[in-house]
Amino acid sequence: MSMPWPSNFPAMKYSLALLILCSYASNASALTVSFNDVAPRVRGHHPSLKAARMAVEEARGRRLGAGRLSNPSMGVEFQNESRVSPRSTTFSIDQSFPITRRLSLEKRLTTQLVGAAELEVRDVERKLIAEAQTLVVQLISLNQQRELRKKQTELATKLSEFVKSRANAGELSLLDAAQAQVDAQRLLVEARRLQNESVSLLGTLKPMLGLSPSDSLTISGDVLAITIPGYVTGWTQRADYQLAQTRIAAAQTDTALAKARKYQDISAGFFAAREQQDVSSRQTERTGFVGFRISLPLPFWNRNQGEIAEKTASAERARLESEALGQMIVSEADTARKEMVANADLAKETRDRLLPMVIEQTAKLEKAYESGQADLLTILRAREQRLQLEAAALDSVRDFHLARIRYEAAVGKHAPAASATSGK
Repeated sequence: MSMPWPSNFPAMKYSLALLILCSYASNASALTVSFNDVAPRVRGHHPSLKAARMAVEEARGRRLGAGRLSNPSMGVEFQNESRVSPRSTTFSIDQSFPITRRLSLEKRLTTQLVGAAELEVRDVERKLIAEAQTLVVQLISLNQQRELRKKQTELATKLSEFVKSRANAGELSLLDAAQAQVDAQRLLVEARRLQNESVSLLGTLKPMLGLSPSDSLTISGDVLAITIPGYVTGWTQRADYQLAQTRIAAAQTDTALAKARKYQDISAGFFAAREQQDVSSRQTERTGFVGFRISLPLPFWNRNQGEIAEKTASAERARLESEALGQMIVSEADTARKEMVANADLAKETRDRLLPMVIEQTAKLEKAYESGQADLLTILRAREQRLQLEAAALDSVRDFHLARIRYEAAVGKHAPAASATSGK
């Protein structure tokens, strides 16, 4: 038998959906970060860094088992009495000992590998912080571009309304009114495109800050002021360069370890035996003895030449890679610094010289249009030029900060504290 639906069933469905939505929203967190907050947030919450730090624990675990003697071995031998030999039982214990510095070299190598793992984590951290800072700068720039489009849209809307009112009065052409409205709509579409780009960048940035897709992320404040940082000469402290130096030392230790393996371990031990022989039906003769033995392998056929040659070449390769990395760091830092200078000069020239001229000229053309001394196409062209210059100035500021992030990442220095202004 079917039951009738309650009369308020649609309202109940709506309330249930609203309750589920509110419950889902309550589980999502909201985070507001500034440019300053990026580095500590990435260090503490980036999932890749959490996984990378386990490599350090793995290296420490390997160090615990390195440089130790092999376990001794114990043996028991039993031989029953025969016509030619008595019954005997032998107990033995043997221990292997290296005659070279193999154990101390193994301990040193694993300690160096622990240091290398820590430096690898620092290098990953350096790259991820620079990547996250880059995304934040791009998001701030997109916000500024959207604000610019918003202001331009307001001006275009006012112009459209003015032209429309004059067209209705028969003083201007209806085509001018339609063109002004199209220009305003074009700016709205441009603002939406920038909003879509922001959504994409936020989706990339959220997991880097330890957020889920459902969490809310807001970028607050502006980036740094346009100031050229001083030359940093301590780039040799950069994590990957220090890692390259550690790998050279580890490769040299590994070479010494390969040479130490040229001579295998000696083996020494004690043994005790007890013999029993029946002399007659009523008499048994018992004897026993204790002895010491040593085994020394002779390096006649295998002197570990292959591994020694391999490790020697590996050490030389590590040295050459370190030199190449040093040259790359210097070039990378120099290029980023030149880009900073070029973008700073371009932003200053655009804002201080070109933009004021265009703003003044646009204002004059608007007054001339109101008095019928200029056409609408000239006004739109002037406003387009102003928009392009203002957008170019913002792009120059953005590119300056992106170059600065690359420079500070190249020299192993994190960005300084953020300013309350942007490029002023």
